Amino acid sequence: MRLSTRNLFFLALSATTVMAQTPVPNPYTIVSPPPTLARHAMVVSIHHCASDAGLEILKAGGNAVDAAVAVGFALAVVFPQAGNIGGGGFMLIRTHAGDTHFVDYREQAPAAATADMYLDAQKNVVPGLSTSGYKSIGVPGTVAGLIYAEKTYGRLTLAKVMAPAIKLAREGYILSDEEAHNIAAAKNLAAFPDSRRLFQRDGNFYKTGDRFIQPELAQTLTRIAADPATFYTGTMAAELAASIQKGRGLITAADLAAYKVHDRAPLTGSYRGYDIITAPPPSSGGIVLLEILNILSGYDLGKMGDRTPQQVHLITEAFRRAYMDRADYLGDPDFVSMPLTQMANPAYAAAWRRSMDSAAPSPSATLQRPGGFLPAPPAATNGPAQESTQTTHFSVVDAEGNAVSNTYTLNNYFGSGVTAGSLGFLLNDEMDDFTSKPGVPNQFGLIQSSANAIAPGKRPLSAMTPTMVLKNGKLLLVIGSPGGSTIITTVANDIISILDNGLNVQQAADAPRFHHQYLPDVLEVEKAFPLAVADALKATGYTVTRNNQADEKSPGVWGDSEMIFIDLKTHTLMGADDQRHKFGKAAEY
Repeated sequence: MRLSTRNLFFLALSATTVMAQTPVPNPYTIVSPPPTLARHAMVVSIHHCASDAGLEILKAGGNAVDAAVAVGFALAVVFPQAGNIGGGGFMLIRTHAGDTHFVDYREQAPAAATADMYLDAQKNVVPGLSTSGYKSIGVPGTVAGLIYAEKTYGRLTLAKVMAPAIKLAREGYILSDEEAHNIAAAKNLAAFPDSRRLFQRDGNFYKTGDRFIQPELAQTLTRIAADPATFYTGTMAAELAASIQKGRGLITAADLAAYKVHDRAPLTGSYRGYDIITAPPPSSGGIVLLEILNILSGYDLGKMGDRTPQQVHLITEAFRRAYMDRADYLGDPDFVSMPLTQMANPAYAAAWRRSMDSAAPSPSATLQRPGGFLPAPPAATNGPAQESTQTTHFSVVDAEGNAVSNTYTLNNYFGSGVTAGSLGFLLNDEMDDFTSKPGVPNQFGLIQSSANAIAPGKRPLSAMTPTMVLKNGKLLLVIGSPGGSTIITTVANDIISILDNGLNVQQAADAPRFHHQYLPDVLEVEKAFPLAVADALKATGYTVTRNNQADEKSPGVWGDSEMIFIDLKTHTLMGADDQRHKFGKAAEY
């Protein structure tokens, strides 16, 4: 329940907070419920069972990292579309003392991977080869990442934090209408016998109200909790590699044994007096977000009004320019050198602003990068890549002020569609995030350079953007979203909605989104985006498309903002569970 008796207490206690976070006029008709309030700690995720798992661990004495690990394993059970132990992701950690860490557990290419592995004899991309089936699978990093985070930054045992996930798998959970429909409609699951058996009961599809029990996954999680090494170097690694090899995939036991987690330094920046802590490469999200905010810092967006034509125009032009740089320069930092300092230079942002027309779009085909700041891009410009919209994000803040922003993924909807034999979990199709061939888009449409070409042991570029915002050194906002190429613009939209437009955290999560990624030269909007604003932008020269406009049954949405805002005067936590899905929760105490 979003407004509990406890929350009524907070409404009285934090009158100034609530006044500052009350609804403001906007040009669209979405009416959001009030944020969920908490005195001590909060967990926000796309699934109520996973949020409750994290809250259980916090109440048992765990810190934010313990809770995040519990949520990560629980989502592998209750949100198989993207929650996973067969994929990878990023965990941004900030301690109450101000220390920050970025745990990179992104998937990586197996040793047998080659730059042209998805091309035919004529060097054309083979449709579907990188997006479905055994050859699309990258070496999964989630188990290694969650184990590393727990061992390094948690305070409980792995068995303790995994117990809620094991219980959910063994005893099951009740499927909502949306969940039952999503599993039944997944065509990639139907293509593989183990997936069809496990998730679709060989055609006797799960229905609303059914209890989904996963005994094979429960056994796998129990084995990991008892012996974490088994997934990468033990008997489970041998079983996993054998199942992939049987399907003619590339991953071997040696690939699993070679996998390593990277503990990287986050990127930092500023926006209107707020400090931004965000994701470094192999995420493209953080540097592109900082570049977008740097460009927009030269405009008074708040005076323009929330999602007015002028505001949307300037934000879109910032998106366009930052995504152009993403296209040309970014990749795995262990393989390529990137001009991150130059991209984050405020003088570079100012030069970009000088190229922006205040009233009309800049066609992407004619856009020219300001000279004198960045080196020449790699000679080969590559086709789009990114993880799919079926990523998932969750946020945690504990009673001590430690915080986690975590985004992880299987890439496509239910990943590759492949279940790891009798181990009971789905595997990713993350190899599609590499560039298969210069100049040819992948399934999502982002342009990239040869910096993101396939190579053994390399990690594909990602758009995942786990982020935190601080004010005067104090934690203000924990934020992130799924959404493939739209992840970065969703996070930017949420930050702008709160800091510039004065929306409360729940309003920001629910507000209609818009997106531009340089190529294709199209401004995409959700169906709830105000039509009058879209028409005004069309009149200035934009090509505007409404998401899934040809399918009237589709809600036409993307992303899933699961955010926590902290009032710095009262220390009240305010949670936003994105209302685009109906089974998430901001769990609190």
